[in-house]
Amino acid sequence: MDDLVDIAVVGAGPAGAATALRALQLRPDASVLLLDAAAFPRDKTCGDGVSAHAIELLGALGVPSVAGLGRAVPRLLLHSPGGHVVDRTCARPNRVIPRAVFDAELVSAAVVRGAQLRRHRVRSAEILPDRVVLDGRIAARVVVGADGANSTVRRLLDPPPAPPSAVAVAIRGYAPSPKDPDALVIEFAHGRHLAYAWSFPLAGGGANVGYGVFDRRGTGTRADLLAALRELLPGQEPEPETIRAHHLPLSTAPRHQPDGRVLLAGDAASLVNPLTGEGIFDAVASGALAGRAALLGSAAGAAHRGAMRRTFGRHHAHTGLLARLVPQGRFLDAAVTAAARHQSVFDTAVELGLGRGTASLGALARIAASYATIGR
Repeated sequence: MDDLVDIAVVGAGPAGAATALRALQLRPDASVLLLDAAAFPRDKTCGDGVSAHAIELLGALGVPSVAGLGRAVPRLLLHSPGGHVVDRTCARPNRVIPRAVFDAELVSAAVVRGAQLRRHRVRSAEILPDRVVLDGRIAARVVVGADGANSTVRRLLDPPPAPPSAVAVAIRGYAPSPKDPDALVIEFAHGRHLAYAWSFPLAGGGANVGYGVFDRRGTGTRADLLAALRELLPGQEPEPETIRAHHLPLSTAPRHQPDGRVLLAGDAASLVNPLTGEGIFDAVASGALAGRAALLGSAAGAAHRGAMRRTFGRHHAHTGLLARLVPQGRFLDAAVTAAARHQSVFDTAVELGLGRGTASLGALARIAASYATIGR
């Protein structure tokens, strides 16, 4: 059996790298092992949008270099199902960074700080009183599961099943040119389920394009998803070899973080925003919280659960409520109209969708006023 390490992190994406960075920031002499089934750099199915909120968090974790990666995009352009439009400049520009570049930068920063990176696919875990043993030979005082939507670590903890309404599906590819070179473009679809297509501009002139449905009961085949993408974004045909589909475990799923020596972060903890599908901010934030809690040994699980509740509790309550309202086309029309009329509503929407904001009474009142006029 290998030597006992303080923390073994399963998955070296943004959540796993943030876990290692935070733990080593707090305790530089900690032994941290990053395990990932892939070799870096590697692609990851994603929209490649990295919010200013995530960039700021990573700066606080000691990785300011990510602010210079990819493309800074100042504007957000949304079209509602009823044809209403909001086109505004965000308070801080978001970025479009291919995940092969972004994730490799974070892993490299964690290794420079002292983490050990090992290519390994975890298949089993044995939880003992004083340690967790992975695959019969990797022993750690605490294990952090940051291994994505199909997390092996989460499955081993026997979590409650997620309802179909708490799982989204998305398809993405790369197109030769963006719809708008200076904006994150989102085109919402008609229908009973929240769904939208996106076009995010890349450095060099291309675009990450895709289509997502935020309720698996509203999904179809790969061909159906591509047809919906073509309908909403004509002329943004993705190159066939770049098309990938993936599931998104939304934060409306049941919370699951048991006591003890095994923690969950990022997609493994079902932390994808149910309004936007954004998961990188939540991955970095939850990873940073896991990195702190993982230093506590047997008390790690309870500490992480409490920290997550304090950090995300109100945000999840608000996004969960809005996720039930947004699929109603009239509500979404009203929200987009109010955001176009009022900077404060736009700012609230950005904080809700890309960070951990909440819906203020003032913003809700302005949306309600717009709702009363929509369709008249």
